[in-house]
Amino acid sequence: MIDTAAVAQIVDDAAHTAQAIGQLSETGYALTLAEAYEVQAWSMARRVDRGEKIIGVKMGFTSKAKMVQMGVADLIWGRLTDAMLLEDGGELNLSNYVHPRIEPEIVFRLSKPLTGEVTLLEAMAAVDAIAPAMEVIDSRYENFKFSLEDVVADNSSSSGLVIGAWQSVPEDISNLGIAMEFNGKPVQVGSSAAIMGNPYRSLVAAARLAAEAGMVLEKGWVVMAGAATAAEALMPGVHVRMVAEKLGCVEITVNGE
Repeated sequence: MIDTAAVAQIVDDAAHTAQAIGQLSETGYALTLAEAYEVQAWSMARRVDRGEKIIGVKMGFTSKAKMVQMGVADLIWGRLTDAMLLEDGGELNLSNYVHPRIEPEIVFRLSKPLTGEVTLLEAMAAVDAIAPAMEVIDSRYENFKFSLEDVVADNSSSSGLVIGAWQSVPEDISNLGIAMEFNGKPVQVGSSAAIMGNPYRSLVAAARLAAEAGMVLEKGWVVMAGAATAAEALMPGVHVRMVAEKLGCVEITVNGE
């Protein structure tokens, strides 16, 4: 039996020091998916012990194409902490990451707890605000190579998030145009429809998966619905701006060598 707490220390140390490690699945830790989520939980508990606070969750594999690519039939998820928050209009320091990438997202803020099997209408009723956002993903594995279990153990690659101004929820968010720019030039263009056909379906899944892990999505938490396009690698000096129809924009500048 694998000591998931010990594996969590390996993963957490890699994230905390921004050092790449070999794939767990190729270095003697062939985790099951359930064990991978245990590693994630232990790893994030170490962050909480250092003073970080859980502020929500992120969803991954929210497109059918990504599910097929990874050979899975369900979404994955990770935990978000206050230390992962980046300031809208601020700077991202590359020295804090191994090989970071960024992707455009939509984020929900919850007005009440949400957990278990909920309907689309129940999920919608639990949202009091929505915002444009970008997630910084940063696998700690060498060469950005990993198995499904590896990525889940590594908090589903979630490393940072920048959230734009909170907005009243539009009547329909199922097909909002989204664009992400590097230094004013579009690098990714897509639609919120890429997020399970409707981002609220991702929130429904988040409630279900949280309950399976014995968690509740708490009032005031944020839920990152999933990427609307592919991710882009970050480089020094790049100004990243994401614009979402009806929601406005969010931006950040990359510094570091």
